[in-house]
Amino acid sequence: MPNIKGTRRKKLKKWLSELFHSNYVRFGVFLPLFYFFVVYTTFYYEKNISIDSLSDSYWYYLFAFITGVFKFSAETPVGRIITLVTAILRLAFYGTIFGKISSFIVSKQNQKDRGLLKLKNLSNHFILCGWKNDMEKIIQAVLSANTDLTPDQIVLINDTPQYINDLRSLPYLKELNYVHGDFSNEEILKKALIKSAERVLIVSDSSKSTTQLETDSKTVLAVLAIKNLNPKVYVAAEIYDSKFENHLNLAHCDEIILTTEYEHNLLANASSGKGFSNVISTLIGADSVIGVSIEQIPRKFLGKTYGEYKSELLEKANEKSLLIGLLLNTGNFQKRRLDAIREAHKNPNVESVIDNLVKVKTLKSNAPLFLPDDDFELKVGMKAIFIKVKEAIKDETVSE
Repeated sequence: MPNIKGTRRKKLKKWLSELFHSNYVRFGVFLPLFYFFVVYTTFYYEKNISIDSLSDSYWYYLFAFITGVFKFSAETPVGRIITLVTAILRLAFYGTIFGKISSFIVSKQNQKDRGLLKLKNLSNHFILCGWKNDMEKIIQAVLSANTDLTPDQIVLINDTPQYINDLRSLPYLKELNYVHGDFSNEEILKKALIKSAERVLIVSDSSKSTTQLETDSKTVLAVLAIKNLNPKVYVAAEIYDSKFENHLNLAHCDEIILTTEYEHNLLANASSGKGFSNVISTLIGADSVIGVSIEQIPRKFLGKTYGEYKSELLEKANEKSLLIGLLLNTGNFQKRRLDAIREAHKNPNVESVIDNLVKVKTLKSNAPLFLPDDDFELKVGMKAIFIKVKEAIKDETVSE
């Protein structure tokens, strides 16, 4: 049986040893002793000369130590030496204190700039994981696509602190938040306050010389870690290889971006000579007049048909927009699962409940359905896809 008393005694000795070897403790002991020494010594030599009582001596030195002003003038050589030493030590004391405070503030600011500190006072923010050489353009595009988002609500997580100051040197990006580290690490994600984040975008990290396989694997690990910490956050992830798409779906990634596949398809369609690339560029280009807009379907149309909704829009004769389809299973997987459970409680049929829950797990997030039949029923979780003039999109965003 271990000797508990002996172990405690050793710990106590170690703690006392560290305590007495601490510079702060030594200074805390020295300062009062020095104060009492100068008070009594000065009173002894200056009694009935420049100081009338011991209490006056206490008060004069306390006032002098705080303000730097001596309310008496020492007349004896010993008294003058003591006041001079006291003045010098006071300057050294305050210089040390303010130096420590300044050093602490500068250290904390450097740690913040290098992304080593946990963020504070952020909620419903946007996290951007990974690094690309054109990160400035990506952030510009993010801000342009999310008009309600400001730079101080964006958190970058990557291993490239050397480039962050370059981004922050731009006036409109000086408020960017940064966390340094591996974005697939849960502790790093916690520093970025992932539990209170609203959306996460993971770009294929090009900050290190890794293969596409390694990069995609890291992206999958990051999605798993993020969803484990915050199942409700909306996650969009970029991967190179489509074979990882199934892994991301199993991790309940809300949106998957297959960059390489998109590039290949775009090049292949451009080879037909029909101007396909120009059409896509016009629809998704930042400077384009026309754009794709995804909008909520008014509640009054839920339970009705696509044809009824389309007819209502045609009656408004809005020349600046065209309904082209629906986006199914929108939003976050966790939210859809909770909605399915709520619906299940309303249904007494157990088999139907189980089928519904299984169906929710197999649904593909944000699946587009273009030109559905007019009798297609509109349900909760669906959104409308429009082609609109960009001015119309901005006007509606402002009105919302």
